[in-house]
Amino acid sequence: MTSPDQLVMIVDDDYRVREALQELLRAAGLCSVALGSAAEYSAYPKPDVPACLILDVELPDINGLDLQRQLAEGYHPPIIFVTGHGDIPSSVRAIKAGALDFLTKPFSDTELLRLVHAALAQDREQRARQADLDHLRQRFHSLTPREREVLPLVVSGLLNKQAAAQLGISEVTLQIHRTNVMRKMEAASLADLVRMAGWLNIPASQRRYV
Repeated sequence: MTSPDQLVMIVDDDYRVREALQELLRAAGLCSVALGSAAEYSAYPKPDVPACLILDVELPDINGLDLQRQLAEGYHPPIIFVTGHGDIPSSVRAIKAGALDFLTKPFSDTELLRLVHAALAQDREQRARQADLDHLRQRFHSLTPREREVLPLVVSGLLNKQAAAQLGISEVTLQIHRTNVMRKMEAASLADLVRMAGWLNIPASQRRYV
C-alpha cells in the first residue's frame, strides 16, 4: 500500500463519529485514519506528509485540550476541535493555543471540509518553510568558525576595513572569508544574506552559532 500524499487524522472516542467523518472525508477524496484515544494517536506512526488533526475534547484517557498542550512542545499538524460538550472557555483556550477552529456537534459537513482543506494547506506551507530553514541551517553549518564570525559583521553593514579591524585580520583575508560566506550560503547579494541571517536569528553582532 502506497503512502498518502496528505492525511487527516481523527481522534474521537465515539466510533459512530469516527465512521461518519471517515465517510465524509472519503467522499471528498481525502485519506484519513481514525483513532479512539490520545494514546492511540501518540502511538500511530505519522507519515511525513501534510496532515491535520480532527480532535475531540472528551477522550477516554486525556482531555483533548491537554493533548493539544502536550503536542505544542514539538511539531504537530493543525488542529480542528470537535466536541459535543463545547463551552466558551474551552473554545477560547483551544484557539489561543493555536487550534484552527472549535466546532460543536452537530456541525456542518461543508464547514468541516473547508477547515480540513485550510488546515492541510497550512501544514503544507509550514512544511515547505521548515524544509527551506533546514537547508539554510545546513549551509550555515558548512561555514568555518572564522566565516561564522565574519557573517554577522558583514550583515551589520560594516565596511570590509572595519570588519577586518574588529577581527584583527587583514582586509584581503576578510574579503576572502566574505566571498566564501556568500558562496556557501548561496546568497545572490548582500540583501539576500541579510535576509538569511534574519531567518536564522543571527543578529548583526557576536552570535556565531544557530
